[in-house]
Amino acid sequence: MNLAVRTLIDFFTSIPGSESTQKQVLEDNIDWARQEKRIFLKQSLETRLVALHLETQSYRPALSLIDGLLKELKRLDDKLILTEVHLLESRVYRGIGNFPKSKAALTSARTAANSIYCPPYLQAQLDLQSGILHAEDKDYKTAYSYFFEVFENLSTNDDPKALTALKYMLLCKIMLNLPEDVTSLLQIKLAARYVQLREVDSMRAVARAHQNRNLAEFEQALKDYREELSTDPTIRTHLAALYDTLLEQNLLRIVEPYSVVDIDHVAEVVGQGRAQVEAKLSQMILDKILSGVLDQGRGCLIIFDPQEEDALYGDAIKTIGQVGKVVDSLYAK
Repeated sequence: MNLAVRTLIDFFTSIPGSESTQKQVLEDNIDWARQEKRIFLKQSLETRLVALHLETQSYRPALSLIDGLLKELKRLDDKLILTEVHLLESRVYRGIGNFPKSKAALTSARTAANSIYCPPYLQAQLDLQSGILHAEDKDYKTAYSYFFEVFENLSTNDDPKALTALKYMLLCKIMLNLPEDVTSLLQIKLAARYVQLREVDSMRAVARAHQNRNLAEFEQALKDYREELSTDPTIRTHLAALYDTLLEQNLLRIVEPYSVVDIDHVAEVVGQGRAQVEAKLSQMILDKILSGVLDQGRGCLIIFDPQEEDALYGDAIKTIGQVGKVVDSLYAK
């Protein structure tokens, strides 16, 4: 009976736009399983409902379900489902931007997985989440190693999700300022079957724009491959940061020769709106990336000459600190 219920529910997953119906069917079957005291079926269906809430970005009901599931699973000591639920918990917390809790949940998932035989697909999901969280910390080298492990694991089993891992590998190379490595990475044997896919073309276009330091080319890539680059939150987040970095680099290159430069001229050269350029220049001044001031009345940027840091004041403060220690020690005697 349990298998029949799960098989029938599986049929819904292939129907596009049926998420609300799937949720209702799962909730009805969970209620039935609870009444019939089919504990393992209930937990399996609740785990599936959490995944569906995650997919539709309904994070609050997902966390509510997770809390109840974890209490039951810890009591029953079912390590396999416990690993799955902790992994889902990590993904949910990452979705709402709570990275410390996401990391803690992933650690719990790995702890549970280490005490049992972990199926290869579940291990790949754990590694993928580890890579995503390392990328969020801007540790792209470690993230790349996790994504490569996942890609190798899934591609040898012809799993379609291997493409996601490959895209994340390409993303890491771009974020490490190694866009030229994208071409060589796509020449490895395992990547050969994915080279002609539009998803890979999108990452290649981004790498090319980044290598050329061309903001207009980068924007064109985002426009041409909107679906491939904006639907995945991981890729969308990191490309937004990359766009910001490219804009910053272009602005620094444009204003470098000047002591005073018109903001309209900078906006025209960089190909952005005046308001956006003004806001970015203001942020760069506040972050001390650029030494200068915005003159709103004249509509220009005044750039200061770089000043050498005077070590005199720092040395004086250290000397005063040492004298203070001597006085304290004399007073103690």
